[in-house]
Amino acid sequence: MSSIEQAKSMLAQAELIHSADTVTEAVKRVAGEITAQLAESNPVMLCVMSGGVPFAGHLMTLLNFPLDFDYLHVTRYGQDTSGGALSWRAAPWVSVKGRVVLVVDDILDEGVTLAAVRDRLLQQGAAKVLLAVVADKQNGKQKPVAADFVALDVPDRFVFGFGMDACGAWRNLPAIYAMKEEPQCSA
Repeated sequence: MSSIEQAKSMLAQAELIHSADTVTEAVKRVAGEITAQLAESNPVMLCVMSGGVPFAGHLMTLLNFPLDFDYLHVTRYGQDTSGGALSWRAAPWVSVKGRVVLVVDDILDEGVTLAAVRDRLLQQGAAKVLLAVVADKQNGKQKPVAADFVALDVPDRFVFGFGMDACGAWRNLPAIYAMKEEPQCSA
């Protein structure tokens, strides 16, 4: 993001898609679904950096069962607004061998990144890999993977907030917004 003014302008021109209250209630619902399915499995919860941080942080406080927590960092976007080649930046430190793994991320867009994460964890011996996302983009595309837990659907537009960024800014918003058109990010 080149300037604070540019970031503020981007937010001012965006449309609110899901309010902070709606996001909070959706995270609570997903926590209940995860608890019902994983409470007796002692899972490994893996946060996908950086977008998964708000969701993972909120979700963890609502899961009243033992789990191990770690993170991984893989991206197709960096500061770009459209996906490119996968970049693996950090692998989990916790062993996933023989474990149920819950991967927590911000958005299921085209599904390429989450499919690659799932495949790698299974190759590393995970017994089962489940995917949880804040947002599932309704883009009409055939995705190579489906999320097991989805907080909210979002339209096929450029969305940001609650972990999703707009040119590097606004991951920290408690609500989800959409741009009228894809932003032009400057260095």
